[in-house]
Amino acid sequence: MKVMRIKKTEITDTFAEAFGMWGARVVITADTKQWARAAAASMTGFATSVIRCKLEAAVECEVPPEATPDRRPGVSVLLFTMSSKTIAGQLIDRIGQCVMTCPTTAAYNGLESEKTVSVGGKLRFFGDGYQISKLIDGRRMWRIPIMEGEFLVEESFGIRPAVGGGNLILLGTSQRIALRAATAATNAMREVAGVFLPFPQGVVGSGSKVGSRYKSMIASTNDRYCPTLRSIADQKTLPANVAAGYEIVVDGLNEYVVKEAMRRGIHAAADKGTLIVTAGNYGGELGKYKFYLHDILN
Repeated sequence: MKVMRIKKTEITDTFAEAFGMWGARVVITADTKQWARAAAASMTGFATSVIRCKLEAAVECEVPPEATPDRRPGVSVLLFTMSSKTIAGQLIDRIGQCVMTCPTTAAYNGLESEKTVSVGGKLRFFGDGYQISKLIDGRRMWRIPIMEGEFLVEESFGIRPAVGGGNLILLGTSQRIALRAATAATNAMREVAGVFLPFPQGVVGSGSKVGSRYKSMIASTNDRYCPTLRSIADQKTLPANVAAGYEIVVDGLNEYVVKEAMRRGIHAAADKGTLIVTAGNYGGELGKYKFYLHDILN
């Protein structure tokens, strides 16, 4: 096995295994950045993993007023599901319950694609017959009367194939060092357009493996990387000086942005003194995409 290092950080000769997903982008605008952020935070709640949440979602970036359809402060949100059949329902539910309910907001499609799903076309029925369709700058919008005035939402949203499950595992000699490296890595990865990190602040403290000794569980703790199980679990991959590990999951609109985010994350983690950078996979038998760490760096 080849040994690669960046400074004192060892980069394991392995790959991250990722999956094909379906993605959508919602641009939320509001009278102020604070209200746009509030709607985005609500919309992306309980959206860390398709394992239980049924989708993965997070804020992609903030959008300045000059780049939004209505020239107001905006936030771009990316949402991924495992199939094109389920993404429409998630968009309808989350825009309806989390954006329309938030003061002064509007919701626009942020992803140009040949394949679209009806969102505003379904949410319009909340207007109870008083809703109005209007073409604004070439966009088919629905104006839904609400207590504060009107909620504006685009009729259709584009969806397209995407990539979910790119990942890095960062191992450190202490929890403080490992978390500092993970934080630096996530900050660097978020600078890549078209990617998002679905877990809290992008960092996973409880990485999982597929399967369990309990039949009811489809995923369970990744015991190979649990320092407290060093004496009883299969710890061949965990050196004696590793005291803590964190996983970073990255989803993207294509494989190239995922690779670029991983590359930046590895370099940022190495700059903060993480001991080992590795990745999670399932032997290449489950995911469509394989991101080899050495290839990404080369």
